[in-house]
Amino acid sequence: MSKMKKGFYLALVTLFASAMMSVSIAASDPVNMLNSVANQLIAKLKANQTTIKTNPSLVYSFANQIVVPHADIDVMAKKVLPPQIWNGATAEQRSRFKREFTTLLVHTYASALANYTDQTVKFFPIRGGYQGRSTVQVSSEIERPDGPPVSVSYSLLMAGSQWKLYDMSVEGVSMLESFRSQFADQLSRGDMESVIKLLGSHNSSNSGSSD
Repeated sequence: MSKMKKGFYLALVTLFASAMMSVSIAASDPVNMLNSVANQLIAKLKANQTTIKTNPSLVYSFANQIVVPHADIDVMAKKVLPPQIWNGATAEQRSRFKREFTTLLVHTYASALANYTDQTVKFFPIRGGYQGRSTVQVSSEIERPDGPPVSVSYSLLMAGSQWKLYDMSVEGVSMLESFRSQFADQLSRGDMESVIKLLGSHNSSNSGSSD
């Protein structure tokens, strides 16, 4: 899972570092939505810095409460699995997989939160705008004092009246593709139970820390 974690660490710096706009900004603008999420997370981090040092797992709740509602877990879960596995799974298996997949996202986000520092970020205008579109990509660039800029792209879709995150790419590496690579053996066997079991084991082994 190291590649995916590394990608999240870098990508989430982009989310957390930009505090330019109020959390009350309308979610109809995908860039503003990302900024709104960032502001809420930054506020939580700053208000709980001392507590986080002694209880790093506290950031799990931050990620779950603030980030997960802006991610389309149903779409992510369906996209990350080969069609034959998703289509062949029972409703109960799909529910369990989404639960474990959400836990994986929360743990990885929490790790990034715990390692947040004061990097800065530049968001770029969406090419062609977003009006009338159902999917968009929000490009950004992390500016680091200790290295070259890192490019991050967020893939969002319109779900009802809200923009939702369904993938992100760091230097061209997709989070969903990283997941598929990590679980390639289980996915190639077409065994949903095997995937759920391995994912659950991974989550359990990481539940005691945010590293």
